[in-house]
Amino acid sequence: MFSNGSKEPTYRYLSSLLGCAAITVIAAISSLLLISSPHHTAQAASGFVTRCGIHFCLNGQLFYYAGADSYDIFTFGDGSSSSTQDDIENKYMDKAAIDAYFSNAQSDGITVVRTWMFDHETWHGFEPSKGVYNVAEFDEFDYIIQSAKAHNIRLIPVFENYWEAYGGIDTRLQWEGLPTGQSNRWRFFNQQQCPGCFTQYKNYVSYALNHVNHYSGVAYKDEPTIFAWELMNEPRYENATPDESTTGTTLRAWVDTMGAFIKSIDPNHMLGTGLEGQGTAYGYGGNSGNPFVYIHQSPYIDFTSAHFYPTESWANLSMSQAQQVINKWVSDSHNVVGKPFILGEFNSRSDAGNRTGWWTMFYSTLEQDDADGDNFWMYVARNPDSIYGVTHGAPELAIFMQHSQHQQQKSGGSPGTGTTPTPGVTVTPTATTAASPTPTPWPTVTPTPTPSPTPGVTPTPTPTPSSGLSCRVQYVITAQWPGGFGASISITNTGSTAINGWTLRFTFPNGQTITQGWNGSFSQQGSTVTITNLSYNATIPAGTTLGSAPGFNGTWNGTNSPPTSFTLNGVTCSTQ
Repeated sequence: MFSNGSKEPTYRYLSSLLGCAAITVIAAISSLLLISSPHHTAQAASGFVTRCGIHFCLNGQLFYYAGADSYDIFTFGDGSSSSTQDDIENKYMDKAAIDAYFSNAQSDGITVVRTWMFDHETWHGFEPSKGVYNVAEFDEFDYIIQSAKAHNIRLIPVFENYWEAYGGIDTRLQWEGLPTGQSNRWRFFNQQQCPGCFTQYKNYVSYALNHVNHYSGVAYKDEPTIFAWELMNEPRYENATPDESTTGTTLRAWVDTMGAFIKSIDPNHMLGTGLEGQGTAYGYGGNSGNPFVYIHQSPYIDFTSAHFYPTESWANLSMSQAQQVINKWVSDSHNVVGKPFILGEFNSRSDAGNRTGWWTMFYSTLEQDDADGDNFWMYVARNPDSIYGVTHGAPELAIFMQHSQHQQQKSGGSPGTGTTPTPGVTVTPTATTAASPTPTPWPTVTPTPTPSPTPGVTPTPTPTPSSGLSCRVQYVITAQWPGGFGASISITNTGSTAINGWTLRFTFPNGQTITQGWNGSFSQQGSTVTITNLSYNATIPAGTTLGSAPGFNGTWNGTNSPPTSFTLNGVTCSTQ
């Protein structure tokens, strides 16, 4: 969360303990880590949530969620008493406050909490000085995981902050002797400018992923309570060069580098970017070197994200305009990028009025667009922010709880069925979706959503003649579950001339069948698949990789080996 298209908070929460009366109530209603609510069906330890095409899956079935953000749960406790393990367990961290937070969140229908796992300050710092990791703070995060698990809540920990709160990347730049502040933060993502920043980030992430929870004995990389990791809160690479604010080249390279590194250590969990999703293409904010589609097309990223504050003065959107922004984010995520979408932060200002109307619009639009998850900013237990803070018992939570029920009702079906058809797909699913309970009708919303236009499916360019064509193809299985899988196909023009119009062909070795595709017009005869470009991704310049890469969901039985040979416009491509 924040500034000029974001809103970095200017306050800093102070350490405080709950009053004795509150602790007495907590003790009376729960035993340590044994609280559960029978009406919440998500079992936080039952398996890893994975990506299955354009949606999430849990144990082979669709998984939708309704969640919230926490700004400060890792600071519950005095943050200084760490001389002995007993001090850490009983003073440094406030277990009763952590348990109360998750107990309230569970009763309010929250199933996923996005929270910080960064802080470079002395108080509650994860890494208060370069390469020094605070064991006491990781012990507290161990307890946060245990309490979340006990309350059937999953977590999205964020590794670092672009903004200055809790130190952020300014601190890492300072450790390398480089200038700080928003005008200099681009240096963090540029390996030539700050090679030490790359090393620092990798070292911290490696420590966190391999850290073993001292309560459960489970390393973070093996903990199913973790829904996904996020690379950073709201990364940007703006105004570094004349074109970087629109191309996103350097930030994408950083995302690819760190994504590959994280996946090499932790193949279990999904990975997100933490992106805001701002850009002139969406009529929300400006171009900041982090284009929504291109950054999220990284093969190491499992879902897209956006942060939305339409009532901020710099945004000043009406409800109908805000709906159109959400429509386009979800459409681009599902139909162009080919991945699930979460609205990772959003809210309306309390002083803008009509929060009930705004929340009704947010959730009804997300449901109509078949978005996959959402986290409102922010669910707080103490020192609430008067502009965006939402506490247990807030009236707007009645709207949220209804949405949470709808998300749970949508969960549990078979992936690849029951979703909005994707442009360019000629093969249709044959599976039948199980009937879902009829959702409770939403209150009437005045604005009518205006769906974003979908890309045309009729390619206009004539395919480039095969003479002189040279290409490389990378086929990646992005997710796999019993009987189903998702895959993406990267196409690189290794020749010296542009490819204008393309047709890709390959043959499945094990009888796999495509059920849903994106970024191409798909047809399948037996085991042979033909994919033809759409109008918006027909051209592949010389020496470049196709940005809007084709991808698909499919079925398999017994073995799911990848194709071994690909032809592009009749020419055999090399593979990697």
